[in-house]
Amino acid sequence: MKLLNASIAALIVALALTGCKSTGTTKTDAAQAAGASAAKGRAGGGGPEIGRYGAAGEGAGGGAGSYGAGAYGEGAGAGGVGDPNDPSSPLSRRVIYFQYDSYEVLPEYVSVVNSHGNYLLSNSGRSITLEGHADERGSSEYNIALGEQRARAVARMLTVQGVSEEQIQIVSFGEEKPASSGHDDGSWQQNRRVEITYAGH
Repeated sequence: MKLLNASIAALIVALALTGCKSTGTTKTDAAQAAGASAAKGRAGGGGPEIGRYGAAGEGAGGGAGSYGAGAYGEGAGAGGVGDPNDPSSPLSRRVIYFQYDSYEVLPEYVSVVNSHGNYLLSNSGRSITLEGHADERGSSEYNIALGEQRARAVARMLTVQGVSEEQIQIVSFGEEKPASSGHDDGSWQQNRRVEITYAGH
């Protein structure tokens, strides 16, 4: 019954999103969407913005990204559920990269998100943290907000698959934890990301 309810919810969200294609965000859009919480996170001298997914009223159907009907959902993506500690498993892919100034999950990363969604559905006792990151361009406050929106975009995809909000925590580091310390396009590309980490690993 729970699986049927999750399927119905995914279908409703997919139908609602049909025709609502977004091409990403502008700096103003992302800052407004998460501005209040981002400003609060920076008020005490910095630090990441941390929260349980859904705590701010953000549910599976809200927000951005251009996920057309059928792009993701229950049963989509990788067929088998692997082990997150197995380097040959699809679950070993834990980084999702983004385009500049965007929090839209690119098509090449949908299967990555779906693999983790399938695993979490089969292992309801496991939980993940989605760490949102941005490159160094833009203000610190804006980059915290953008990192949060990137993490929320991945979280929305997981909840539409049926993953419980209780299994997902989001953290935004903005530009504070770069994967690459360079100041060029290649480095910036590596820094625009969401990293998936499993509790206890």
